[in-house]
Amino acid sequence: MSATQATPAFCPNCGVALGAAKCAACGNQIPAGARFCHHCGANAPGVSKGPDARRRGDALPWVMAAIAMVFAIGLAASQRFRATEGGEGAAPVTMAGRGVVPAPDISSLTPAQRAERLYDRVMGAAERGRDDSVRFFLPMAVGAYEALGELSVDQRYDLGRLAEVGGDSRIASAQADTILRQHPQHLLGLILAANAARLRGDSAAARGFLKRLSQNEQRERQRQLPEYLVHQNDIDIALGRATQPRG
Repeated sequence: MSATQATPAFCPNCGVALGAAKCAACGNQIPAGARFCHHCGANAPGVSKGPDARRRGDALPWVMAAIAMVFAIGLAASQRFRATEGGEGAAPVTMAGRGVVPAPDISSLTPAQRAERLYDRVMGAAERGRDDSVRFFLPMAVGAYEALGELSVDQRYDLGRLAEVGGDSRIASAQADTILRQHPQHLLGLILAANAARLRGDSAAARGFLKRLSQNEQRERQRQLPEYLVHQNDIDIALGRATQPRG
């Protein structure tokens, strides 16, 4: 290349940034070759843009306040339950399937634990078809994960699954993209990428990710990563889809 020729900033075919770029939506750095911002899910500079990326940063204060309110309501409800059952000396609350447990102590939960609690609440409501609960808790759950800062692979998968439940394929794709850039055959990254592709109507891409999942499942399971144990059911369900005959 001559001295007068400048290195192109973007791929002429797909528009992906060939060097590190800055996200126009949230200001975070986007690694070279990434199609999405791993923080907010906005398209990388040069990639054809869909709807404007959501700016959740301004919403974080009320999201965190809402999280505290939800846990406070749960604590107050538990205390009222104990009071009606026997006053100050009543036994701890009994929850179905969990035995006898004390009332929740918000101060003892780390931000990551609060995010995980909200994730479980949203996913449980989605499985039961409780759309009203999903709509109520989903913004709080997403905000809780975004407030954590740098996310682990497990947390990125959780955030992507929450986005999937909310119908946001861009955020789900962004989290899958980041996981697979770090670990190209990571089972959770492949599952999330397949789910996001199916959500945006790209069945061919979804089948491709599921094929990679099936090909790498045994080798990856031998790594015994903690997130594989936590999401074992998700992996088994996705493998079942991978082996289904194409209809």
